[in-house]
Order: sequence, then C-alpha cells, then structure tokens
Amino acid sequence: MPIRKQVTLKSIAQQLGVTIQTVNKALKGKPGMSEATRQLIVETAEKLGYFTKEQIRSLRAERIISYPIERKRFLLVQTEQSVGYNRLLLEGLHDRFASFGHHIEICLLPALTREAAMAEWLEEQAVTFTDGLFIAPSILPKTWESVLLQIPMPKILLSYPPLGTKADSVIWDIYEATYQAVAYLRSIGHHNIMYIGDTHSQRGFIVRWQAFIHAMNEFNAEVDATAHSIGQRSLQPEWLKDLRDKLVLHAPTAVICGVHGEVAPFYQLCQELNLHIPGDISVIGFLNEQPNSLPLFTRPLLSIRETGYRAADRMLWRIANPTLPYEHIRIQGDLCIAGTTAVRVDKQEKH
Repeated sequence: MPIRKQVTLKSIAQQLGVTIQTVNKALKGKPGMSEATRQLIVETAEKLGYFTKEQIRSLRAERIISYPIERKRFLLVQTEQSVGYNRLLLEGLHDRFASFGHHIEICLLPALTREAAMAEWLEEQAVTFTDGLFIAPSILPKTWESVLLQIPMPKILLSYPPLGTKADSVIWDIYEATYQAVAYLRSIGHHNIMYIGDTHSQRGFIVRWQAFIHAMNEFNAEVDATAHSIGQRSLQPEWLKDLRDKLVLHAPTAVICGVHGEVAPFYQLCQELNLHIPGDISVIGFLNEQPNSLPLFTRPLLSIRETGYRAADRMLWRIANPTLPYEHIRIQGDLCIAGTTAVRVDKQEKH
C-alpha cells in the first residue's frame, strides 16, 4: 500500500480555492471570516487528514501514528435495537477515522440466543479478523455483549460498562444530563417533578433513574417510586394507561421523559388529557435528535456523534497502548432550553 502523502495548508487551500492565510486563520480560530467558511475549512482539513503541530505532538505522546502506512478496518457491531443510535455514532467514527485513513463498517448481529451459535456466527463472518470492535448500546439479547467482550482484540464499549468490564468505554453522559434537567426544573419553580422512562431493559435507562433520584435528593426532595412511570414496557397500552392514571392522581407540574422512544407517546397522551405544554405541565424530553413531528423540546444535547468521534481516538490509543489500564469516558453536553418548559406560576397568584 502506498504511503499516504502529508496534508499541508497549501493543499487544503488549493482544494478549496482560498489562500493559505485564510486556511491558517480558520484553523487557529482567528477572526476575519464567516463561520460557514471557517467550518468548511476545518471539516475539509479534518477529512484530508491534516493535523496541527500541537495535535501531532499529542498523538506522538500517546504513540498514535498520525499518517499511518497501514489502513485499518474497524466494525461497529449492533443489533436492531441499537439502530436508532447508528447514524450519529457512525458519523463520528467515520469522520475521525477518515483523518487517519482508516475505515469503519457496520455489522448487524442476528437475533441468536445461544452462546455457541453466537461464537460460530462470529467465526463465519470473520469478525475476529478486523482490527477492532465498537460495541453499540442496546445490544439484545444481552448475551451478545458478554460474547463480544470475550473476543481477544481491541474493543470499545459505547455504553455504560457493567462492573468488571475488561474493555474501554465511551458514552454520552446521561447521568449528568439527568441532573441538569432536574436542576433546571427546580430553578424555574417546579417541585412536583415526575420521571417517565423504562428502567429495566438497558443499563443506560437504569442510570437515568438513579441520576434522577440523586438529583432530587440533592434538592431535599424525597422520591416515591410509585409516583413515577418506571414499570415494565412490554405492552404499550398498559404502561400508557398506568401513566395516565398517575398524571391525574399526582398532577405533576413538570415531567422528565428519559427515553427517546417514550417522548412522542407521552406528548400524544398530554393532548388526549388536554394538558397544555408548557402552560399546564413543563416537559424535558431525552431525544437523540429533535424530530420534525414534535414541537421544539427542552432537551439535553446528547453528545452521540461526539461519542463516536472520541471513541475512534480511544481505539487508536488502545491499539498503541495495549497494556495500560482500561478507561471509561463520559462525554458531557448542555441543556437546550426550548418551548416545552416554563416558569412555574402558582395558580392562586394569577387571580
């Protein structure tokens, strides 16, 4: 394989039809151009594999080759349950690996239940002949995850790791996001806050509920689990009926809807109950992205794409440093304030 040519400011400028000075200013964050031009230059430099002197020094310190001779192939392994995260994660992984000349592919795991059948399938698909695995969230059946973690090759878990995991992990920090959501609702006058979300099927869902309890306790508010919608989600009509009953009984002034797939059904339920958002009830929805079918939600900006980008770095670091201790990285995002939350005003104050 031919050695990859080093990218320079001149080659970036020639590709975009701008001056070297313009490229230099954009990459150093200096003023004198539109943000659109700056973003185009930065993205082009990244795709071509350009690195600043500071970045190269950092890569060398971690024993990562910035201009590798060998092009590596990695797999993002997932099941149908994790497809919802796929596009954003894959964008981050692809964009970062493109800088190094490496390649990332998707491997969709079948719905097998026996470990022996799983090991056989992995061998038939030559999964172990890739250079590294990225294990997506929401892997079902759960046995798949333990089988994948046993493969003797570099692995990055893109979810909260189970205790004792012998692999690095990178995940968007939903614990911090949940805390931010509670803190914001409290800051605008809400005390009766209900949590809605599956707390059984995934570790990340359990972590959100734990973070909610932690945050409420920090604000001296006790949490009665029976006042929240955290039961099994096996049958949608049943949990929605239970949620309807709890909304009427407990009359929360604010809700945190902690699972992407439950935000739309909850919004529909509010319409059926004639609960105006945010006049009657404020809502924060944990959406992976803002869908066009819903109004602009106050929501945590979950760093899913950034997780993929950071995970690519962690994979190259692990390959270069195979004997160093495992690390678990959480990527923090901000809270986006939109039209589904409002300051709590006591109804008696209105008269």
